[in-house]
Amino acid sequence: MIDFYKNRWKYYIISLAIIALGIIMIFVNGGIKLAIEFKGGAIIRYSFEGELDINEVGAFAAEIMGRDVAVQEISSNISGKEGDAASKKIVLNFAGDEGLSDEAQLKLDAALKEKYPDAKFVSAGSSVVKPFIGKRFLARSMRAILLASILMILYIWYSFRKISGLSAGVMSFVALLHDVIVVFFVFIIFNIPINESFIAVSLTILGYSLNDTIVIFDRIRENKRFMGAKVPIEEIVTKSINQSLTRSINTGVATFISIVVVYIFAAIYDIESIKTFALPMAFGIISGAYSTICLVGPMWTSWQKFITKDKIKTA
Repeated sequence: MIDFYKNRWKYYIISLAIIALGIIMIFVNGGIKLAIEFKGGAIIRYSFEGELDINEVGAFAAEIMGRDVAVQEISSNISGKEGDAASKKIVLNFAGDEGLSDEAQLKLDAALKEKYPDAKFVSAGSSVVKPFIGKRFLARSMRAILLASILMILYIWYSFRKISGLSAGVMSFVALLHDVIVVFFVFIIFNIPINESFIAVSLTILGYSLNDTIVIFDRIRENKRFMGAKVPIEEIVTKSINQSLTRSINTGVATFISIVVVYIFAAIYDIESIKTFALPMAFGIISGAYSTICLVGPMWTSWQKFITKDKIKTA
């Protein structure tokens, strides 16, 4: 039986080390990079045929327009049929406070068609995201994550009110915050701009981690009832975590493998939008399983022991 409470400081140090690494990587990678959706700019889409070096296309577009540009191939010939060239699309993201005028877009169209005549570029639409809209979208997205976290705390508080549900909810929130921070640093470490995938991954991980946490606290509640109040709380928690350990690991491994398969598929076909979701999601699954098993129970135990000592001193 693994004594998770006894080894709690090891787990705390591991988490702090991960956070420290993430903070260092923010400076190494030149700060936090926001996607067009959050910082504003212009997005232009093209369909094309054949094979292209998208980095070369991006460099050429930046030279023509005199603005920084991020480029990605959002889909490719997944069917494998030679005649299915129209399924290939490229997206040019121009960062900045202003959009692109009609003249500028026509200039870019002509330059791309002249530079890559065999690609047969066809405009597939464009859109502009104003900076204030991007910031508002980011703020609302963060509020959605915060609201989801608060609702989860209230749910745990109510469900486990007989075993100090408020402290269970608070410790669960700390673990959920830990998981969101890990996901955030995955974006930083792999130099992925913070985009809508960050919000999607964060909300998904919150639900996944909460599910595991509920299972463990439910086990603690049952063991506390059967083992009695005289048994030390750390013994009850350690036994409860070990009883749930196999289930938590199996669930985590199965989910992790599924996400890795999705990432491999996206990498093979170079589907950038899925890659930027699956990669952080894979690390988020690991973090969710880790925080549920190694952090929530020991932190809750420490808090319960602190409250008990405080009551004894007061008496």
